This record gives sequence, structure tokens and C-alpha cells, in this order.
Amino acid sequence: MNGIERVAELLRTRRDVLVVTGAGISTASGIPGYRDREGVRQGRQPIQGPEFRKSEAVRRRYWARSMVGYKTLQQARPNPAHHALAQIQQQGWIAPIVTQNVDGLHAAAGSEGAIELHGNIHRVLCLDCGAVLPRAAVQSLLEERNPDLAMAIARPAPDGDAHLEPDDLESFDPPWCPHCGGLLKPDVVFFGDSVPSAITRAAMERLAACDAVLVVGSSLMVFSGYRFAKMAADQGKPVAAINLGHTRADPLLHIKIEAPAEQALPALAQLLT
Repeated sequence: MNGIERVAELLRTRRDVLVVTGAGISTASGIPGYRDREGVRQGRQPIQGPEFRKSEAVRRRYWARSMVGYKTLQQARPNPAHHALAQIQQQGWIAPIVTQNVDGLHAAAGSEGAIELHGNIHRVLCLDCGAVLPRAAVQSLLEERNPDLAMAIARPAPDGDAHLEPDDLESFDPPWCPHCGGLLKPDVVFFGDSVPSAITRAAMERLAACDAVLVVGSSLMVFSGYRFAKMAADQGKPVAAINLGHTRADPLLHIKIEAPAEQALPALAQLLT
């Protein structure tokens, strides 16, 4: 059997396969990934959560870059990989997935109950009053207050960021909560912050219930993703991966397919139909 046939057999013969997805499943939707084929992070260091909360300059930098970069995520649509996973789930081969992505594309494709480990970029939280705002509404506020930057074009970066130089941000006016004037933060887990305990608990319950793990589009370099492969392997559960390039879990894998997710997953869905 080739790799896709082996993964199809895994899904047919296992009671519950947990699918864990990463940035590689969304690159075909036009959203840049974080790492190269060797798993090495590209570009600038990401925003750190503690710095965002404490520094106005860091918040200004984040929101200015996000104002330009969010348009890429706002316009992104599910690609064949997202649709294939939704189809596989609807046919009963897999239960709700766990994703490291914040783009919301699994839900847009029809997948139900996805556990978003790192949050959702399309929501914004007020750190003072707890209000939840649509990111699109915050985008309108940003563009109203910063018309000179509203038409800016910059190379997109992962998760709604953009490559802007610091001198573009000197006069930038960041958004404030329209309810209380408090600090706004995207509903995502920044580097340096922890995954909320309720999300971690739900993901661990999925891991405990499964009897195999399939990783799609992730190098698993971040521990919040790698632990699923590591814990499954420690429990004697087979781990498979569909990913272009190196993964941190390569020594643990029973099956590895080095192919784009938007090609491999539709082929898998076809075999299972």
C-alpha cells in the first residue's frame, strides 16, 4: 500500500482517530506558514503575550501590522484540504479535530466542534470589561482612526500579521474597547502565554478517547502540538503525519506522507468514500 492507502486503512480499522492540524493545511488558502521544510521558524520573532499587555509600543506595533495583515485572513477561504477533512468527519471516520490554527477555516468548511488550541483571530477580547468583539468591527475602527494606513500594502505574515517597518507606526492610533475604553487583545494565545485550561482539558479528553493520531500540516515544533504525538506514542497508539518536510515527531511516526495537504486529504477522502 502507498501512504494514502495506509492512512485510509488506519481510519477504517481504528475506532477513533484524532486529527491534529497546523499551519500547513491553510497555506493553500493564501495564509503564510511559520516554518520552512526543516521546521525552522522564518521571519521576525512573534509578539510575546506579557509584552503586549505591558507595553503600549508593542500593542501599537501589533495592531498596525494586524490592520494591514488581517485582510489576508478576512479574505481567506477553505481549500480542498479543509473540505476533505469536513467530508471525512461527516462520513463518521473522525471525531472533532484539534487545530493549532486561528483562522477559523475548519468551521467555514463544515467541520463541527473543532477545538482551537490557540484561539480564533476573528474575535477580539477586552482585557478590562471582558467584552467580545468581532475582529471585522475592530478592523473598521482601526481604518477610521488610521486612514493613512488603511490603503497600505505589505507582504502578509502568519496569522494576520504583515511586514511593516517601525517608522510606519509612529502616529498609529490603536483600538480601544467601545464599551469601557479598555485594552483590546485578539482572542489568540500569544507566545509566552498558556493555552486556557478549559481548552487544554477538552483536547486532552479527545486524546484520551482516541486510539490513533493523524497530524496534518504541522512540524509539531511547538510543544502544544507535539505533545499529542508524544503522549499517543507513549500510550502505544499509532501516529501518522501528512506534512511537507521535517516534523519534531518523525521518530514516533508509523506513517509519513510528504505531500501538500490539499492534495493528500482529497485523495484520502476519495478512498474512504
